[in-house]
Amino acid sequence: MQPVLVLGHKNPDNDSICSALAYAYLKQQLDPANTYEAVRLGPLPHETRWVFESYGLKAPAVIPHLHSRVCDAMTEGVISIPAGASLLDAGLLMRERNKRALVVTDSEGKYQGLFTTRMLAELFISELESARSRQETLSECVADYLDDGAYILKPDALLKDATDDILNSPLREAVVLDDDDICIGIVTRTDLARTPRRRVILVDHNEIAQGAPGVADAEVLEIVDHHRIGDIQTLKPIQFINYPLGSTATIVTLEFRRHGVPIPRHIAAALLSAIMTDTVLLKSPTCTPTDKEMAEFLGEAIGVEALQFGIDLFGSRDAASPPTIEAITGADAKEFEVGETTVLIAQYETVSLANILEHEKALTERLEQLVAERGYAFALLLITDVIAEGSQLLLAGDPRIVERVFKVSFAEGSVWVPGILSRKKQVAPRILEYI
Repeated sequence: MQPVLVLGHKNPDNDSICSALAYAYLKQQLDPANTYEAVRLGPLPHETRWVFESYGLKAPAVIPHLHSRVCDAMTEGVISIPAGASLLDAGLLMRERNKRALVVTDSEGKYQGLFTTRMLAELFISELESARSRQETLSECVADYLDDGAYILKPDALLKDATDDILNSPLREAVVLDDDDICIGIVTRTDLARTPRRRVILVDHNEIAQGAPGVADAEVLEIVDHHRIGDIQTLKPIQFINYPLGSTATIVTLEFRRHGVPIPRHIAAALLSAIMTDTVLLKSPTCTPTDKEMAEFLGEAIGVEALQFGIDLFGSRDAASPPTIEAITGADAKEFEVGETTVLIAQYETVSLANILEHEKALTERLEQLVAERGYAFALLLITDVIAEGSQLLLAGDPRIVERVFKVSFAEGSVWVPGILSRKKQVAPRILEYI
């Protein structure tokens, strides 16, 4: 059975990745009968890489989508036979295992072709037109009678793209090969009829626009979030944990405590880092007494002072190699849809605002490119100074809504707005209400 994937939103921030990692660990402790795997939808932010390297954490794998793949539908445990085996050996094996096709392999186990009951029947019919005996036929080599009508697939191919080809192939089934040409499964019409859905748990988001491509086709088992309720729909009731707290990591920490599961030091570090980044060193308007309590609890668990840990964390972002324009505009960028209007609001937090603003022209040009490519009404970038406690606003596209909401003008470029630390509470709701 495929693992349950635990993942955050597109353009993942530190909270999205660390909460997925920690919640996957918690679920594995609570439900060992299933396998839970944390994954991500984009690159690691600098601060996430810092905490992972500092505490020996392995980064979750990147996945491109949640669409059903060939490997989600295929039947594993294929029955194979060496290419040098006789037709008699093949026939007996088919009868014993009740199979209509055998995978034929070479001496290294690599796929050579299929031997099918259809081929065996044609050989027996051909006996009627020749002088060969049944014994002569059955002693011949399987390798000389391979069926070349098998459709070949890779395990990560999209199932929806392969369905028509499988149904139109002579055998109406496909052979799945890995990168070493080893057969790892077969997809039959019965497999296609089941149309498996990938099982997922969503953290730090609950809107389709912010989720992985194909999330609408996946089976959502749980949601853990601290944002507004969005448009994810499920076929049956699920556990949906949604608290008005400053970080999803705070909710995950509460879940560890609720279930009485000890938090390993490396997991505690990841959770603390997520709380500190999402609450901007516990200064954001979204920060609650519960966030502060959980930050203190996690700091004690790993033997650090929470605030100093957060300062070091933010410092690691700017001490690393200079972030690229794409990293600044895309590290924590979220799309919001209201009717037919879609906007992009991104946020980059720093302790070195002046250094980032040296690239203001390139950043604005990148926002303009995103507006042109994706049809946004506007793209807004908040460069948040966590020490000065405010944000520099850069904008591309139609500025009227943002100008009216914040009573600013972008006529001469970006503008500084003091006190703006939270996109979730201070920016997005005000803009979306106005659209």
